Amino acid sequence: MSRPDTDHLLLPDAEADVRPSPQGAAARRALLAHPVVLLVGIVLASLNMRAALASVSPLVSDISQSFGLSPTASSLVTSVPVLFLGLGALVAPWLARRFGSEPVLLFALLLLAVGILVRVAPSPVALYGGGVLVGTAIALLNVLMPGLIKRDFPDKAASMTSVYTGAMIAGATLVAASSVPLEKAFGGSWEASLAVWSLLAVLAAVTWLPQVLIARGRTGHEVRMASARPGTGTGSAAKSVWRSALAWQVTLFMGLQSLWSYVLIAWMPTIFTDHGMSRSTAGVIFAFNNLIQVAGAFAVPLLAGRMRSQRPLIVLVTSLVAAGYAGLMIAPVSGAWLWAGVLGIGQGGAVGLALTMIVLRSGDAQTAARLSGMAQTVGYLLAAVGPLAAGAVHQATGGWTIPIALVLGVCAAALAVGLFAARDRTV
Repeated sequence: MSRPDTDHLLLPDAEADVRPSPQGAAARRALLAHPVVLLVGIVLASLNMRAALASVSPLVSDISQSFGLSPTASSLVTSVPVLFLGLGALVAPWLARRFGSEPVLLFALLLLAVGILVRVAPSPVALYGGGVLVGTAIALLNVLMPGLIKRDFPDKAASMTSVYTGAMIAGATLVAASSVPLEKAFGGSWEASLAVWSLLAVLAAVTWLPQVLIARGRTGHEVRMASARPGTGTGSAAKSVWRSALAWQVTLFMGLQSLWSYVLIAWMPTIFTDHGMSRSTAGVIFAFNNLIQVAGAFAVPLLAGRMRSQRPLIVLVTSLVAAGYAGLMIAPVSGAWLWAGVLGIGQGGAVGLALTMIVLRSGDAQTAARLSGMAQTVGYLLAAVGPLAAGAVHQATGGWTIPIALVLGVCAAALAVGLFAARDRTV
């Protein structure tokens, strides 16, 4: 069975069903005449794609004390945004086709800034409501960024993917390392420590404003693409994806690897501090975990694209994550740096592999776009269960042994479904 041309289908495109009219093509050429502006905008937007999530984890104990939240209620602080990562992914492709990627991306950045500020208002309702806005905004960024890069940098998609994923992880690393020091600098105010990152979103939005103005002539000048062959139209393609066993295998692997990552995003610093580590040290190790993900996220997709079957990589990344979680159970403090590094390589490799398999298992660009939407929607909805369940089990048992053991079960499930998803087949 032939494999898709991964040089051209490297990134699923939210606007895969539309093509520009002559007016739209002219507007796009005008936009690409300013590549520095576009590149700066991509980097700054990417810095925001995990920052608002990573900023909360080192401060979750202070947030819980401030509002008197139980561990289960505390887990909702991170679970709610992840839930809306999935729900937001449902509407992102429609918005991109209707209004164009640039205006929607600008809106997402402004919504993110507003969500961050709402989240620090003195009310538990605002805390969770801000999380809804944050999750929705990041969902739009998650879906739009790959397609925008594919559209505007078709000959440099691989290198630009490295730029945007590297910036995304760098943003999470910076924020994770800075949250506790900023709290101390602001006189013990976790609210100020979180709110300051709204400025990063506003700065990114400012850089996208010129691009929206340049591209304003493009919106409304697109036309629906005709189906190239039976089964690739909007209705039939969507049905083929949702009814495909292979698509569900790819989607479940995406969801399970997201689940184990968001458990760490929500609870890794707390696991360390519950075993006696200082909050500052826990925050730095959490930042190191985010930073080391770059290695796996960069190397594993390159290897995956050169292999007919990605089964060896499935075994590698799930084994690394399982080993890191087992280390957190056995020696969470004495081996903290080691486990953070092992987990980071496994996490980065797993998310890179999950995204790459979306393309490798797709037979055409339209299928890749729909499989990406399916995988992100269902995957993030599944991932949202992780932090909440871990917090509830921790509250019920008074420790982290059973929650971590359950995540090890998730690793086993990801291994099983991943071995099916990694077969050399297409949807």
